[in-house]
Amino acid sequence: MTDHADQFWGRLDDTNSGMLGTTDHARLVPMSHYADRDAGILWFITAKGTDLAQTAATGAQPAIHVVSDGGKGLYARIHGTLSLSDDRAKLDELWNAIASSWFEDGKQDPDVQLLRMDLTEAEVWATGGSLSFMFQIAKSKVTGDKPDMGKHYTLTF
Repeated sequence: MTDHADQFWGRLDDTNSGMLGTTDHARLVPMSHYADRDAGILWFITAKGTDLAQTAATGAQPAIHVVSDGGKGLYARIHGTLSLSDDRAKLDELWNAIASSWFEDGKQDPDVQLLRMDLTEAEVWATGGSLSFMFQIAKSKVTGDKPDMGKHYTLTF
């Protein structure tokens, strides 16, 4: 893997959530993601009645997941294809206290729906995080130089 890809996946692992939606609709909703770097997939746990699940039920959909975490220094616009998944083994692997808060009957709840986003591209801005940002701004005021705001790159999966 490239340094950029390692940086992206490492920071994405440290970030809990983002805003997910299909590219056909301007409505993005907050969702926790679970990254599978080896497969180039993001997983999401939602309810069958949500707009996203109902849209994906009509077939795979072009999707976008936007991540913004200044503390971790990751800003990303991630594109891929969103589809429903009935992979019970993957649901067992991903299930956690956060997901269980949404479903009365736990992972056996009939409303639980797993979403799979097969990634195609990510545009990434990787900074040093919030402390580095403050340092770079202060340094620029002293030196007159532009602040170093990190790296900007695109990944293809």
